[in-house]
Amino acid sequence: MKNLTSRQTILGLDPGRDKCGVAIINDQQEVIDHQIINSQEAIAMIQQLVQQHAIDLIVMGDGTTSKSWQQQIESSLAKVPVISVNETNSTLEARDRYWVMYPPKGLQRIVPQGLRVPPRPVDDIVAILLIERYLAQNV
Repeated sequence: MKNLTSRQTILGLDPGRDKCGVAIINDQQEVIDHQIINSQEAIAMIQQLVQQHAIDLIVMGDGTTSKSWQQQIESSLAKVPVISVNETNSTLEARDRYWVMYPPKGLQRIVPQGLRVPPRPVDDIVAILLIERYLAQNV
C-alpha cells in the first residue's frame, strides 16, 4: 500500500440501504464533488469516480451496513485502500454544515438553527465530514 498523506484525492462514502452520500476532496483539500446516489448504482458510480478523479483512498462511515459495503468496494476496486471512520453524530453535524454551505433565506433565517431541517438529505455532506474526520486523525 502506498504511503497515505494529506496530499491525496479522497473519496468519502456514507453508505446506506437506499441511498449513499459521496464526496471527493482533492489533494488541495478542496471539495470537488458531492452528491447523493442510489445504493443500487453506488459501486458502478464509485468505480467511475475513482477513474475520473484518480482517487487514492476511500473513506467510509463505520455504520450498520459498512462491512458489506467495504467488501463490495474492495472486491471491485482492489487497488484503492478503504478505511472506515467513526460516523457517530455525523448526520447531526451534517445538518449544521448544510446551513453553513447553503445559508437560509427568507423566513428560514429567523428560525433558530437547531430547529431548521434541511430541505434535502445530507448524506453527501456526511461523506465530506467523514473525509475531514479521517484527515484530522491522520495529518
